Amino acid sequence: MKISVMGLGYVGSVSAACLTRNGHTVIGVDTNQTKVDLINSGLTPIIEKDVGEIIRSSVNDGLLSATTKTTDAVRDTELSIICVGTPSMLNGNLDLSYVRRVCEEIGTALQDKKQYHTVVVRSTMLPGSMRDIVIPTLENASGKHAGKDFGICINPEFLREGTAIYDFYHPPKTVIGSSDKKTCQIVSSLYEGLEAPLIQTDLATAEMVKYTDNVWHALKIGFANEIGLISKAVGIDGHKVMDIFCSDRKLNLSSNYLKPGFAFGGSCLPKDVRALAYKSKNLDLTLPIINSILHDNERHIRRGVDMITSKGHRRVGILGISFKAGTDDLRESPVVEVIESLLGKGYDLKLYDYNVNLATISGANKDYILNKIPHISRLMVDSMDEVMEHAETVVIGNNAQEFCQVLGKTRPDQVVVDFVRISDTRSQEGKYDGICW
Repeated sequence: MKISVMGLGYVGSVSAACLTRNGHTVIGVDTNQTKVDLINSGLTPIIEKDVGEIIRSSVNDGLLSATTKTTDAVRDTELSIICVGTPSMLNGNLDLSYVRRVCEEIGTALQDKKQYHTVVVRSTMLPGSMRDIVIPTLENASGKHAGKDFGICINPEFLREGTAIYDFYHPPKTVIGSSDKKTCQIVSSLYEGLEAPLIQTDLATAEMVKYTDNVWHALKIGFANEIGLISKAVGIDGHKVMDIFCSDRKLNLSSNYLKPGFAFGGSCLPKDVRALAYKSKNLDLTLPIINSILHDNERHIRRGVDMITSKGHRRVGILGISFKAGTDDLRESPVVEVIESLLGKGYDLKLYDYNVNLATISGANKDYILNKIPHISRLMVDSMDEVMEHAETVVIGNNAQEFCQVLGKTRPDQVVVDFVRISDTRSQEGKYDGICW
């Protein structure tokens, strides 16, 4: 395939080199004449393992060249990959002026081009940038329609400096966000033979995936450093601690606990986070990540309360009050916090949880709930149907299997507030409201 790569910085140079290594003919485009001259001389404009050797070989074989003229590059290729920078502005937002400019230039080149052309964005942009900036700019400049007259997609990169060539050929995943199948098929062909999941999704989801990855990596580094600081302060080797932590692939390094939902609770997590935060203060350590966990959890509980009160109904039914399905443990259940808040606001509540029998719970569990809601027995009913009959707003508090039937049982005057995602339904105004979806 004949490909033009817009922007010969880090991502652009690596992408151009690897694509030529796969047999594609690539024209690199950059406004910086020095970078263009380096490429055309068989030299690399960046320092990265193996890139220089690949560029030299590809230029000698006639597979790689560079120019400052976007119009010529678009005219002579079938697919354009945008790899220009998206630097931060002073307020933290992204400067997309380079993206706008290259889209205007590509769009202008597409005006007189009869062949179908595919535009791929690899630059990192916030969700909505494709919809609000890239597509309108291309359409206005070209007079053509995305998805019909030319292809458009976003294909985020997952390249690490120092191992970028290896990462290109061994990615953790390949994500292609597009609004049409033809473009997906064209871009997917660039990655044939790679042993990695190929994920086709919509534009905004692909944009968000890149940010989710990078912020998660940053959070992991910050978390590990804070654990290291506490460990050092008490005479423990933090590396040994994290080596053991990372050996757990069932819970710690897994998809567990990484799905959006309601706040955490129970007898362990809140207590242990609270204790470690207290210990750090006694050690005169400032650990903002660990210290913010409980505050964020409390905010999420308040967010749940606000969702319920915003519906304008006084009769509320709550299905599932233990901190998770399959247990009767009410200690620090976030749903109990919601119930307490709603009672304080004068709401008419009915509660149901198959696993919670107030006559049989005992010990710390019983003490906790009776201290929180002394008259909870008056609110409890024996079946889900009793809650459904009473409630104008139905709240799903945990993911007990029987609650999956709720959406099929609602009346037209009822709205469901879902804290756990009982189905794949997305939020619908006046009918269904998921806390994070």
